[in-house]
Amino acid sequence: MSSTPLDAAALDLLFLEARSHNGWKPLPVDEALLRRAVDLAKMGPTAANSSPMRVVFVKSAEAKEKLKPCLSPGNVDKTMTAPVTAVVAFDPAFYDRLPKLFPHADARSWFAGQPHAEPAGRMNAALQAGYLLLALRGLGLDTGPMSGFDAKTCDAAFFADGSAKSFMLINIGYGDPAKLFPRSPRLDFEEMASFA
Repeated sequence: MSSTPLDAAALDLLFLEARSHNGWKPLPVDEALLRRAVDLAKMGPTAANSSPMRVVFVKSAEAKEKLKPCLSPGNVDKTMTAPVTAVVAFDPAFYDRLPKLFPHADARSWFAGQPHAEPAGRMNAALQAGYLLLALRGLGLDTGPMSGFDAKTCDAAFFADGSAKSFMLINIGYGDPAKLFPRSPRLDFEEMASFA
């Protein structure tokens, strides 16, 4: 199967016109869209198909109250008004699922008890979080990814059993364009990339 480039409208949706939203229209997000976004995101590649990302979609008023103390002060209003906030985490024991996910080799032994396991889990989950952002945008939702939260407090609230460690929040909904900040500048190619 050969790859066909996306058209300009798709590239605009995913990248060129995509914005991090800070305000939300009071519209609910259908749970089916969130399920579909995860089903799309999980298809992106990870090392040894490790798939370490774990997500809790915070929707209910009760769950939002659990999330509120985790937030940095500047992120409270936009998160409490977002229809959904994804708590994105990684499974530190992701390798226990490798017999299912990578059955043609003993990939579990590559990570279990190894010092590189946690960095690998975190890096591959971050990669999946990027896929999730693109999937959400591709399905017509707006997003606002954030790192401004206390991960330990969040983990105690949503992963008390130690099954995952959070590293990102993503507010999800239908953004209010009136609450967008002006687009910030980006680095030029030469400032961020080179050829060797």
